Amino acid sequence: MPTINRFADLHDEIAEWRRDIHAHPELMFDLHRTAGVVAEKLKSFGVDEVIEGIAQTGVVGVIRGRTNDSNRAIGLRADMDALPIQEVRDLPHKSTTDGKMHACGHDGHTAMLLGAARYLCETRNFDGTAIVIFQPAEEGGGGGRVMVEEGMMERFGIQQVYGMHNAPGVPVGAFTTRPGSIMASADFFTINISGRGGHAARPHECVDPAIIVAQIIQSFQSIVSRNTDPVESLVISTTHIEMGDTNNVIPTTAFMEGTIRTLKPEIRDLAEARMTQVCDHIGLANDATVDFKYTRLYPVTANHPEETAFAASVAREIVGQDNVADNTPPVMGGEDFSFMLEARPGAFVFIGQGDTAGLHNREYDFNDEIIPIGCSYWAKLVETAMPAAA
Repeated sequence: MPTINRFADLHDEIAEWRRDIHAHPELMFDLHRTAGVVAEKLKSFGVDEVIEGIAQTGVVGVIRGRTNDSNRAIGLRADMDALPIQEVRDLPHKSTTDGKMHACGHDGHTAMLLGAARYLCETRNFDGTAIVIFQPAEEGGGGGRVMVEEGMMERFGIQQVYGMHNAPGVPVGAFTTRPGSIMASADFFTINISGRGGHAARPHECVDPAIIVAQIIQSFQSIVSRNTDPVESLVISTTHIEMGDTNNVIPTTAFMEGTIRTLKPEIRDLAEARMTQVCDHIGLANDATVDFKYTRLYPVTANHPEETAFAASVAREIVGQDNVADNTPPVMGGEDFSFMLEARPGAFVFIGQGDTAGLHNREYDFNDEIIPIGCSYWAKLVETAMPAAA
């Protein structure tokens, strides 16, 4: 496959950067070491401007092309944060911090964008400005939202923005994407239930929160199966329940929480409204207090059609026509690159990770074999979107 030859030369070095980041995982916005490594490398490459401290620990690099007659500026984004998961594989670059690991490949995303930044600084074979964005807190913290709210797009004149994520199960050397909704909105709910506790042998004297929990879970699934058009996508998953201390006491309280995933804003609105009604009415029917809270975290990740077609065409230049799927089914995972796509036109693509453990799995490790492919994609995207004058 026609990856850029320079990345074959740099492959081992970029992989070492990746493994160093993997061995020192950091969470959410607390990315001081990772951000420092990124900033130091960007400066050593000769990036024209390196700006630190955006969204607390985000880093942005400005790379100007050989000419800037077009006044174009394109953003390329990688995420940097790890997950609160205990790594189990005994790798040479295994996490050195208990309870934290790079289980989603953000170490690889960061390394590939660093590799592309080095190449773009060396060649400058484009007309315009490449903005390399290293984002904190993708895993639930909304770092992408914070960067947008702090004015990143306006500050650096970004006109289009592109993102990339590794995809276990997709062959190495393949890309997938689609116009429109490619990843779901990611919202969360919490419910605090207050009933009346008592002896488990005398339930008629109690208001049993366990019964209420069961009714709520079943009713939530009726929203999916009976209130939502069957051709639409809605996931409501209750993932955490706490109540009680022993086997012969009906508890007074219960706590439950979970997540909601949708692909359309109107289905998101429907889910929130109906879940609220369900909790209110079940609480009333059981003479209990049911405190329901719905938190909107990430919106739908919606690719822009023109930019998606362009991203797919760049990928085809690297891996060939047959290795790019440009109408892949959407997935119900969430991604805060969605905030950047709400602010500017752009596209999000998946790069094949091969037959590895899945994302957010304690046995996952980024596949270094895909580094030259991902770096080539970033570099070609810049050079193709902003070609240097002849």
